[in-house]
Amino acid sequence: MPLDLIVNVVVAGVLTGLVYGLMALGLSVIFGVVRVVNFAHGEMMTVAMYATVLLFAAFRLDPFLAVVPVAAAFFVLGYALQAGLINPFITRPEHSQFILLVAVAMIMVNVLLVVFGPDARSVQVDYQLESWALGPILFDKARVYAASLALATSAALFAFFRFTLTGKAIRACADNWLGAKVVGLDVKRYYALTFGLGSACVAVAGCMMVLLVDVTPQLGPAYTLLAFVIVIVGGLGSLTGALLGGVLIGLSEALAGLFIAPSAKSMFSFGLLILVLLLRPQGLLGKKS
Repeated sequence: MPLDLIVNVVVAGVLTGLVYGLMALGLSVIFGVVRVVNFAHGEMMTVAMYATVLLFAAFRLDPFLAVVPVAAAFFVLGYALQAGLINPFITRPEHSQFILLVAVAMIMVNVLLVVFGPDARSVQVDYQLESWALGPILFDKARVYAASLALATSAALFAFFRFTLTGKAIRACADNWLGAKVVGLDVKRYYALTFGLGSACVAVAGCMMVLLVDVTPQLGPAYTLLAFVIVIVGGLGSLTGALLGGVLIGLSEALAGLFIAPSAKSMFSFGLLILVLLLRPQGLLGKKS
């Protein structure tokens, strides 16, 4: 097999993996602070993909411009979902939280089926068919743009948690929620802010993903499962680990599609998950509990 073909596949896999990483970053942020596993994560990204398709069809709005209204809407949606629905379940048993969010996920999938039907939807922009050449290596413009925005969004999120007072307060709630309450922090409000931020991250990833794949309602559960694989590989609760896990999963899927068959992508992803769990159960960048 030609070496330049392998290199091109690796490049495409890494670029796609960065978008996967941003998707998983939202899940990792929510779990790391709120300690709730969002089982509707992939379904939320699917809704964001459909919102991007609708904005493109109605206003010819480029997915990169659609990021602003879609991410803002999902921040509000995530905030309201946490404040109004999930917060009362924070102190309840984990299986209650699981059932609640699975129910939310099923409602989202079925609403999408009723509204849009089972047919695939997509956007068609000029740069999807364009690329840059560096010798024999081709850089797909849509993937480069999507990966660049994913990196920029991730960097902005890291800076928010590291340098802003609100970010530091959220980290304090994650480290010790009881201590945070004692010093006067409104823990439930910061939980809602965190869920809003995680939802905005998955919305940005959805806007980018619609450039790479067609969207159907059935994508939601598959992306939820993929997000879990990524955060477990990278380390549950680790923001950097989510990005690293996304790149590794994107790379493994690309190589599996090249050397075996596109249908073998999931097999390689779960094989990597099993390998990480055997050698480093807390994930590549996770901390031992």
